[in-house]
Amino acid sequence: MFWKTSEPHGLPHNPFKSCVVPRPIGWISSISADGYINLAPYSFFNGVAGEPPLVMFSSTGSPPRASKDTVSNVEATGEFVCNMATWELRDRINASSAPAPSETNEFELADLEMAPSKLVKPPRVKIAPIHMECIYVDTMELPCDTPGGRNALVVGQVIGIHIHDTYMSDGMVDITKIRPLARMGYQDYTSVENVFTLNRPTK
Repeated sequence: MFWKTSEPHGLPHNPFKSCVVPRPIGWISSISADGYINLAPYSFFNGVAGEPPLVMFSSTGSPPRASKDTVSNVEATGEFVCNMATWELRDRINASSAPAPSETNEFELADLEMAPSKLVKPPRVKIAPIHMECIYVDTMELPCDTPGGRNALVVGQVIGIHIHDTYMSDGMVDITKIRPLARMGYQDYTSVENVFTLNRPTK
């Protein structure tokens, strides 16, 4: 099939998100300017540079809350934490995605224990195997087809990384022990179970 994305596709659901898979999930914790703690998963998330280490997450919002709490918090305070989303934590990650008032603490909503960060104010998800403490770099305003909506791409610089020793083997992160959670299309997810090595050509 082929369809022009500005026109109806004629399918029960838009297949676009099934065409860019799997997508890692950024489980972002932040604090508002008023001190409210927020935790939310974002499936438009990735690392975008290594020197310095930079990550991004993208948020789509519709009126009356075109700017999601996470985006507003990060832009106001300049800090956030990326907590590793895993298969083991899938139900609690899903619980933290529920639409809730801005003053709701999703750590409590998802029955998660907080841990203090070392370099930023937002707390970490204690049980998560990896945490990346970040400072805000910039927001790119993207086109949005929803009237009054907002597509915001937020970039942060990673200034500190926590890795639980349990998930290290021979000095390297053991992804098969972590089983990171990833988003597919529709309401589907997957997790990393199989890893193989493929060396790049030298010439």
